[in-house]
Amino acid sequence: MKYTSIVFIASSILLLSLSTKKEQPKIYHKGWIDFNKNGIMDVYENPKATIDARVANLVSLMNVEEKTCQMATLYGFSRVLADELPTENWKNEIWKDGIANIDEHLNTIWNQPKTQTPYSFPYSTHAEAINKVQKWFIEETRMGIPVDFTNEGVHGLCHKKATPLPAPIGIGSTWNKDLVYKAGTIVGREAKALGYTNIYAPILDVARDPRWGRVLECYGEEPFHIAEMGKQMTLGLQSQNVASTLKHFAVYSIPKGARDGDARTDPHVAPREMHQLHLYPFKRVIEEASPMGVMSSYNDYDGVPITASHYFLTELLREKYGFDGYVVSDSEAVEYVFEKHHVAEDYKEGVRQVVEAGLNVRTTFRTPESFIEPLRALIQEGKIAMKTIDLRVSEVLKVKFQLGLFDQPYVENPKASDDLVHTKADEEFSKQINRESLVLLKNENNTLPLDISKLKNILVTGPLADEVNFTYSRYGPAENPSTSVYQGIKKYAAGKATVTYQKGCDVVDANWPESEIIPMPLSEDEEASIAAAVEKAKQSDVIIAVVGEDDKRVGETMSRTSLGLPGRQFELVQALYATGKPVILVLINGQPLTINWENKFIPAILEAWFPSTAAGEVIAETLFGEYNPGGKLSVTFPKSVGQIPLNFPFKPGSQAGQPSSGPNGSGNTRVLGALYPFGYGLSYTSFEYSNIIVHQKSKQSQGEIKVSCVIKNTGSVAGDEVVQLYIKDKVSSVTTYESQLRGFERIHLKPGESKKVNFTLEPDDLAILDKNMNFTVEPGAFEINIGASSVDIRLKEEFEIIN
Repeated sequence: MKYTSIVFIASSILLLSLSTKKEQPKIYHKGWIDFNKNGIMDVYENPKATIDARVANLVSLMNVEEKTCQMATLYGFSRVLADELPTENWKNEIWKDGIANIDEHLNTIWNQPKTQTPYSFPYSTHAEAINKVQKWFIEETRMGIPVDFTNEGVHGLCHKKATPLPAPIGIGSTWNKDLVYKAGTIVGREAKALGYTNIYAPILDVARDPRWGRVLECYGEEPFHIAEMGKQMTLGLQSQNVASTLKHFAVYSIPKGARDGDARTDPHVAPREMHQLHLYPFKRVIEEASPMGVMSSYNDYDGVPITASHYFLTELLREKYGFDGYVVSDSEAVEYVFEKHHVAEDYKEGVRQVVEAGLNVRTTFRTPESFIEPLRALIQEGKIAMKTIDLRVSEVLKVKFQLGLFDQPYVENPKASDDLVHTKADEEFSKQINRESLVLLKNENNTLPLDISKLKNILVTGPLADEVNFTYSRYGPAENPSTSVYQGIKKYAAGKATVTYQKGCDVVDANWPESEIIPMPLSEDEEASIAAAVEKAKQSDVIIAVVGEDDKRVGETMSRTSLGLPGRQFELVQALYATGKPVILVLINGQPLTINWENKFIPAILEAWFPSTAAGEVIAETLFGEYNPGGKLSVTFPKSVGQIPLNFPFKPGSQAGQPSSGPNGSGNTRVLGALYPFGYGLSYTSFEYSNIIVHQKSKQSQGEIKVSCVIKNTGSVAGDEVVQLYIKDKVSSVTTYESQLRGFERIHLKPGESKKVNFTLEPDDLAILDKNMNFTVEPGAFEINIGASSVDIRLKEEFEIIN
């Protein structure tokens, strides 16, 4: 991706907005800024010079103190930085010589009261505050190098009252590339308006173990799907001239046994699987969307910490994939080299290893001097070459030039921010992406949609029915008004039916999580609480039970042992079912759940994941038929944790059954198959697939394969279908996957409407890692399968690759 520098014009309005009591330094000239205050236009200050020339010139003018300051993060207010705005004492701090970036400054984080600040809202107040911080670094440091202001953005921008998005697992369930691109543009626009220049998103981790707490923050389990979603998010973000920093490179998402928190190490992944599954999304997004940032993970791979690995950070990332941005460390990744992985004799040696490996910027909740000082000592001792430091610093500065920070370092019109963040159109978009994230898992006898005209009394029950904590995230916006499912249904049914509420039980019981492995009797209070819900259920025409997981059960450092409904929720659902009244389950959860009994007996189940603040409104619309759910699962739901790993894609026979007869027959000794497969999701309408055409059935290995089919809505209501294309390499030199996703499109069809869907298979879509670990397109026959899920295949055709 190429970037054009934006020429900075120091208008009188901007000068006034940045003025302070002291006299304005005479560094702002027409068309350029005298950052080093020497009265001449150096090459790095010249907007007409090439970026490479500007970087080289700037590095040549910097001293060791200034260079090392460009290799550390200063965490923002209340995390590390004690001040909201610059103070006189800043001249005594290590950042008197500059800083690479300041993270999450003045953003306000949900459920972290210490981050509350009057400078986060109104939006213009934040933009003005960021300008004041930027102004200090430009005017008060010797070289005047601007700061890159970073922030999180996977659930929407992590800022007070920014536009909320559902959790990434919900975004992944939309399978809507255009929608994800739009989400990226919104996050990017809001970041830019507020003064942030670099967003830590998207997350490209491949969620292969559903027990892992951060499944919630991944798009799914399948690398092609993740790459497509991540590519659009990256392109959307960077279209607004902010950097996208990918997380978490690499092989981060499967710590042994899904153990997180204090573990975070030892992924058991074979080399070929690592490249084909876990590195594939990073490779694709880097090659096709040119992100300006990557975050290195704190785990090891095969005994080598990623952040101290020259192979991962230099050979793969830069030399093979072509990444040319800068790499930040995930929190404690540098420290873990010494403290957890024990591959360094002390912390200073760990610092040396990560810098040599290719890390540009240490980012964690520690003071910047805790990294900069040992780094300076290493340079002084001759243990790190200045050539290496210059290269690392150059890569950071290049991104700052690409972002235009040396030409227009300030938010140009802070007042405009109030009209650019969380607009009415953004609010409508937020609702739409929440709608499209919903997945209908079961709908026996067309239980849904409910006909409000035929209902008098509706019970909304369950521990999450009148809860909203799951609509917020530490990595998303804070303090937006939120609507619970109960409140949304109550509002929808106002004047049409009576809606009552009874909690029924808490999310977990007093003995959880021990109660997941040692059953314990219900307490008197628990029995009474469930009985109260049952009593109201008997008086209702329909029961809507909102169950699953809350924010304390799912997320970073929170993995699970079981995947059933936690606490007493299963007993509540059973008791409600026993009333004989129709029960509808609404699932709020961050990972697949083993809801086998529920799937067998409950007539309708709607998967909502962790929706954002419009949760109650969009779920009510869907239950009563104003919206027809069309989302598809981006993860496999196992029947039992004993089946794990159970994912798509998989190798031939790796998820097969057992012979029950014959010489090796063993009988039925285990549960087989998925509860809900990858790509699965129902609709209130039906779709017919026809007319598959492979436009050229034999091609050279570097040719494109064009495929098309026709989809028709054969039902009575409009709806969305996600058309999925899978390929199967019929014979290959190494064992590859049984089937692989290689295309998908979400389309909207009115009743009776037909639409032609086109796919293009590129050579890379057919490539495998051969015996020599080279990606190769081998000659031979390939099978194309098109359908509504990975197992619901409606159309098949073949083509051949010839030499």
